[in-house]
Amino acid sequence: MAGWSLLTVGVAGIVLPLLNGTVFLLLGLFVLRDQHGWSRRCLDWCDRRWPGQMGRLEKLEAKAAARFDTSSRWLRRKLGRA
Repeated sequence: MAGWSLLTVGVAGIVLPLLNGTVFLLLGLFVLRDQHGWSRRCLDWCDRRWPGQMGRLEKLEAKAAARFDTSSRWLRRKLGRA
């Protein structure tokens, strides 16, 4: 759901001058990359076009996932559901 929402905001951002639509489109593609082949192909094209940026994005995703995991463990301990 998050990926489709980001794609929708990205399309709106292309039309509206207030949003940077390309950022939201790329984030939506990144979220949907494991579920859809067309999304993976688009990201492969982006990786060929701007080499190295996908690696940075994947490192950022791993860092965010680790931070989420740490905070969710902390919350479970606080709620007594460890």
